Amino acid sequence: MGNSGSAVKVCTDHQGGINWLSLSPDGQRLLTGSEDGTARLWSTADSQCHGHFQGHESYITFCHLENEAAFTCSADHTIRKWDVLTGQCLAIYRGHTSIVNRILVAKDYLFSGSYDRTARCWSVDKEKQIQEFRGHRNCVLTLAHYSSRDVLEEEEEEEEEEEKVSRDLLVTGSTDCTVKVWWVSSGRCYQTLLGHTGAVLCLILDAPNRELFSGSTDYTIRTWNIVTGEQLKVFKEHQGSVICLEV
Repeated sequence: MGNSGSAVKVCTDHQGGINWLSLSPDGQRLLTGSEDGTARLWSTADSQCHGHFQGHESYITFCHLENEAAFTCSADHTIRKWDVLTGQCLAIYRGHTSIVNRILVAKDYLFSGSYDRTARCWSVDKEKQIQEFRGHRNCVLTLAHYSSRDVLEEEEEEEEEEEKVSRDLLVTGSTDCTVKVWWVSSGRCYQTLLGHTGAVLCLILDAPNRELFSGSTDYTIRTWNIVTGEQLKVFKEHQGSVICLEV
């Protein structure tokens, strides 16, 4: 397209800046979370707004869209679940004591990270906190999730006998310059990955290769062995903060 490209569709109903976008798995809807404290649902076919989710008492920091439900988190310290078809608020998850920065939906879990220096795990359906992950010295900015089944060999799994009830792990990145890996079932910190000299802003997992990538305000991307915690590589060419990663 060169320099002659132009916008195909424009969606302009928000009354404030848009902080996050999330596309539904089927690609038919787009969810936007805004500084105006609301989320909106758009049709990707006609760019029309088909849902207006109101209820948060402050700006929305992040949103996540599935085919039937939407999730938003906010500076009002809460997370909300919404019915995509009706716009009704289905659940409010309360417990954080500061801005909720990120949420992650995985299986029946809802994970969240906050300026209150904690990450938390919630039951999606029961509106109940299951676990709290406490150990970061500053706010939790980014989250990733995986199962040890995806990365551990059978003999390695046997060494983690106390975690047999659940093999799910949560990865958190913080402004304290660390990445931490936690067992979801117990809330125990499994590993602390040290090396960054700035806030960790983004994480992405490559489970088949047992690798984790982290991006930071120290201008670097680092690769870690997710099993051993060993730092494998450092990418240093950026001249500014790394804010997003994709494998």
